[in-house]
Parts: sequence; C-alpha cells; structure tokens
Amino acid sequence: MAGHDDSTTTILFALGANAVIALAKGGAAWITGSTSMAAEAVHSLADCGNQGLLLLGLNRSARPPDAEYPLGHGRAIYFWSFIVALMLFSMGGLFSIYEGIHKMGSDRPISNPWIAIVVLVLSIAAESVSLWKCMAQVNALRGDQSFWRWFRETRRSELLVVTGEDIAATVGLSLALLAVGWTMLTGNPLYDALGSLAIGVLLLITAVFVGNEVKGLLVGQSAEPVLQEEIHRFLVDREEISDVLNLITLQYGADVVIALKARMTENVSAPEMIKAVNRCESALRKAFPQVRWLFFEPDVER
Repeated sequence: MAGHDDSTTTILFALGANAVIALAKGGAAWITGSTSMAAEAVHSLADCGNQGLLLLGLNRSARPPDAEYPLGHGRAIYFWSFIVALMLFSMGGLFSIYEGIHKMGSDRPISNPWIAIVVLVLSIAAESVSLWKCMAQVNALRGDQSFWRWFRETRRSELLVVTGEDIAATVGLSLALLAVGWTMLTGNPLYDALGSLAIGVLLLITAVFVGNEVKGLLVGQSAEPVLQEEIHRFLVDREEISDVLNLITLQYGADVVIALKARMTENVSAPEMIKAVNRCESALRKAFPQVRWLFFEPDVER
C-alpha cells in the first residue's frame, strides 16, 4: 500500500492546486467575459471533482476481502478512474467545445484582458508545480522505460489519470493564454472562441487515451510485463522447480494475483513436495510483496 500512499499525496497536491486555480479562473472569466477563461475554469473545477473521485476510489480499493469479494476490492480504483475519464470527456471537453461554438458569432470584446493574462500565467506556474510533483513519482516508477511505454503499461490507474490531467491542464492553460493574448492584440474575439475549441479538443483526446488504458484494467489486465518477466525469471531460478509450465498474473489494484503451474525437480513424497511448494511461495512473496494471492499447482515428471 505504500505506492498508493504516494499516489494519495500526489492527488491531494493536485486537488489543492486545482481548487485555487479554479477560483481564480472563475473570477477572471466573470470579470473579463473570456470564453477561453470560462472553459479553463470549468476544466479546473472538473479536475477537482475528478481528484475527489480518485481519492474515493483509493479508499474503496483498500477495503479488506470478505465473503462477497474474496479477492478484495482492489479493482474499485479502476472503476472510479474510468468515471473520471468520462467526466473529463463530458464536463471538460464537450463543455469547452460548446462554449467555443456558442461564442464564435459573438463580437463582444474581452474586458480587462490583463486580469486574464495574470491569472493564466500564475495558473501555469501552479499547474507546472503540480505536474512536476506528479512526474517525480512517475519517473521513480518507470525506471529506464520511456514515458510512453510507462503510460501504456502501467497498472497504476490513479497516477495515470492525474498525469494525463496535469499534462492536459498545462497545455490547455498555454492555449488559453495564446487565445487571450491574440485577442488582445487583434481585438477580434474569434480567437478567444477558437481557444476554447482547442482546449475542448485537447481534453477529448486526453480522455480517450486515459479511458482506453483504464478500460484494459477494468476488463482484467495482467501485471506489468516487466514484473511478469521478473517473476518468471525468479521461478525458473528456484532449485525446487525444473520448468514453469504456466504463469498467469492479474493486477488487482495495488495487489497481484498469480496462478502458477510448475514441474518440480524431483519425484518426491507428497509431504516433501508440499514443503517445496511452501518454500517457493514464501520466497516469492518475500521477493515480490505486491503478490497477495498465489495459487500454486505442482506437477511431476512423467
């Protein structure tokens, strides 16, 4: 659970930053009448709700196993992560596109545009700090993997969502700053509306990518490929095992479920084989603490 504790800290950090940013953007949108600023305010407000749902998901996933859920509730975080992706798509993306289309025919200029500029610059700074905090955790987890490979293979859905949100927020703020700045220079509010459309498209793309990755976890993905290779290598090196016949892993929130069939090295008595299996199980759990459920089927030479 230590990994999820780190994720909780990252989510709380992002939630605090987004709450302040949402208030600042909302006030600036009301004063200036900027469509891009309004889209960004809704985006930040949606992010606050999303992070609240992720915290709820982490809390639910930590509940212990019971008779109805014998493997625990670990996959609850995947459900709430998927809901967040849907909210990012609807509340964030679709609203921003609607606002942009709605204001495209308007000739109403932006009032006090410098307020919007100052708020956007400060928001970019705050969002950059939040993204830095998130990426520090990502970099600690991905090791030598490229960021894209980590994004495609990670089983940490809550961190995946926060990373996608923070990247989209930082890019979206930059687009809003460009839109407001260009509107100031030209006096044409069309650029402000186009900025809102661009932010909406960005959020839709982010939601589709994040949602697609979380969908795999909901359906039932294996453990990360790197972890699977390490477990297989560990088992092959055990003196009690001559051959790993089948190894199935399933990611279950912070936990991993393993179903293993292995041919043992010698034809020994049943009690000795049981002891050999127990030794393997104990060593495997010690080497890989995330393995919570292990189903070991021994086989013998024929």
